[in-house]
Amino acid sequence: MSGLPDRVLVVDDEHKQTEILRSILEREGYEVETASSAEEAEALVRANPPDVVLTDLRLPGCDGIELLEAVHRGFPQVGVVLVTAHGTIPTAVEAMKRGALDYLTKPLTREAVVACVRGASQRARELRAPAAEPVEEAAPLPDLIGEHEGMREVFRMVRKVGPTASNVLVCGESGTGKELVARAIHEASPRAERSFHPVNCAAIPETLIESELFGHERGSFTGATGRKVGLFEEASGGTLFLDEIGELPVGAQAKLLRAVQEREIRRIGATGSIPVDVRLVAATNADLPERVRAGTFRADLYYRLSVITIALPPLRERRSDIPALAEHFLARRAQHLGRAGMRIDDEALAHLERYDWPGNVRELESVLERAVTLAEDAVVTTRDLPAQLQERSPAAPGDLVLPSGGLRFDALERDLLVKALEQSGGNASAAARLLGMSRRTFQYRMQKFGIRRAGEREGPET
Repeated sequence: MSGLPDRVLVVDDEHKQTEILRSILEREGYEVETASSAEEAEALVRANPPDVVLTDLRLPGCDGIELLEAVHRGFPQVGVVLVTAHGTIPTAVEAMKRGALDYLTKPLTREAVVACVRGASQRARELRAPAAEPVEEAAPLPDLIGEHEGMREVFRMVRKVGPTASNVLVCGESGTGKELVARAIHEASPRAERSFHPVNCAAIPETLIESELFGHERGSFTGATGRKVGLFEEASGGTLFLDEIGELPVGAQAKLLRAVQEREIRRIGATGSIPVDVRLVAATNADLPERVRAGTFRADLYYRLSVITIALPPLRERRSDIPALAEHFLARRAQHLGRAGMRIDDEALAHLERYDWPGNVRELESVLERAVTLAEDAVVTTRDLPAQLQERSPAAPGDLVLPSGGLRFDALERDLLVKALEQSGGNASAAARLLGMSRRTFQYRMQKFGIRRAGEREGPET
């Protein structure tokens, strides 16, 4: 059969299981070898490396994980697929992080075995293909902005997992940019020339979810006046982004799991299945492990989707990125309105950095669009910001001990700036980082309070 590997090595200590798998794969055109232990399998791989190793997780003496590591270490071009019982799925997921291409759960079906080996063989061929030019670590990612340590880790993960076929789960609060990360993963993958299909699972009525994802045939239910191609078919060859995956009803989760495992779908009302080649990226602002414990989200689906997890930090935890994000949104909105050359003044920027941003980056973008629209000249000032940004964020009760003589806020702020400078040896950039603000805002506040660096005469205290 065109596109299938010539040889598959099946490893299992149960003779009946190996013979069943041999029969299934030979009917599909594979040449199959079998082994009953990891030691025997290693010897066969060294003698004549196969295209794919299909191994049980539980083996006598040396388990499937150790076999995976041995094969991956000596023959990285060989694809490894693990067969596991339901209770050991977390171990199989961990194995994929160590280099396994996929895993199958017992009881096995012919369709699942064929689809899994077909996919593994394709990915093994990709591994054997000539390596592409290395991507510069500093190469920008589309619309992803930030120098905060948490965002640098996000960028690193995107570059690392983008070229693979692994499913990815993107976690983070609403408005942190999960779809941007999903698009960046797609753009960094071999599927970049194919389609990227986003779908908001929370926005689809429960009665229509199956039809939207998998399609339907004419007359399959009341109102089905024609054939509908589902999102899995539309996205075949590309990437399907399932946003708000935590809101998917349990019934739909079971059908999604089957599509992920079998790599095929069946339209509602159809008698046959359709193979699909889709890279899945899911996103959620919910605590999925907690929902798994509560029984509202399937554990097996969670493990399938979270082979790689990328966590996006909220904006309040990366305030140092606010100036760059603000300038980006300001410039984009100003260009749209034909007001190129606009900027934001230091005082307004300081207010942006002080706010907690419950709506995260999405809220910041909206605030900047509003400010550019309302600004009377080429400079966005504090008066162009919403009222909630023009006030200081209140301190939590108990955070401050008020002195008996009252508290001078300006004096307190000035003292913090001076102490930060002292601790950083007079380095304004380092002092700004200590206080979680940008260097530009720190210098504005230094000027406001007449603060000079060490060796310079200070201005009068405000």
